[in-house]
Amino acid sequence: MRPTPPVWRSILYVPGNVPKFIDKAHERGADCVLVDLEDSVQPAQKPEARAMLVETMSKVARGGADVAVRINRPMRMAVADIEAAVRPGLSALFVTKAEGVQHLRLLDEIVTELEKERGLPIGGIGFAAMIEHPRALAHINDIAEHGPRVIAMMLGGEDFALETGSVPGDETLELPKRMVAFAAQAHGVPMIGILGTVADYSDPDAYRKSAERARRFGFSGGTCIHPGLVTALNEAFTPKAEEVAHALKLIEANRKAAADGRGSFSVDGKMIDIPVIDRARKLLARHEAIERRLKR
Repeated sequence: MRPTPPVWRSILYVPGNVPKFIDKAHERGADCVLVDLEDSVQPAQKPEARAMLVETMSKVARGGADVAVRINRPMRMAVADIEAAVRPGLSALFVTKAEGVQHLRLLDEIVTELEKERGLPIGGIGFAAMIEHPRALAHINDIAEHGPRVIAMMLGGEDFALETGSVPGDETLELPKRMVAFAAQAHGVPMIGILGTVADYSDPDAYRKSAERARRFGFSGGTCIHPGLVTALNEAFTPKAEEVAHALKLIEANRKAAADGRGSFSVDGKMIDIPVIDRARKLLARHEAIERRLKR
């Protein structure tokens, strides 16, 4: 069993050892605040960031955001991160440099033991699998189908570019991101990310367009390292009012056609059949899930 996939249009990274960012994270409107124990924290500061985590998680959750923690990959560091992070209020662990199901199973064993020890619901904490090495591409379908606790997948663009000797950008990252997306989508796992790099936060309009393009390819949400981009992500990954209205129109037309014994029909000069109706239902389901989230 896996936790229910989250509705995360926007995921805001927050360095786990910088109080001035932590203290304001709850005001930014992100669906999820991702407390980072990995790259944004220097090795010497990681123990301090872990020690701060109880208070940090409480602070960033004050605005209603889900709370996740990005852990380090070396197993000894990962275990220390998990020991600090697994507590009430944690929605997910972002597993860096995920390379296969066995890797996730080892982490699942640790998390399960801690859930039992700390009186938490068994299996309630999800894993977001971050694909950051080209050799992991051979295992993405297995991770999506069999990885324990997997509730989201994403490509770690900067690390992937480093490992492939490429320059991170739209051209170089689109193919691997779409490969991970296809694997995730084949097994009903949300794909997180934009079709570009998250490092450039200087142009919110360009960021929004990149996120909107990612949504057209079936991505469900994106990450950002600057709070000024949260609104762009929320807008890009929220169905527009006209899209919702059109979906409702299609559903009503389908109801009338079904009553007449017809499986296909025309709306606004376009042929409508089962896949179009199913897509409309999915859009409405996402719209409703976002509305429920906003009312929490």
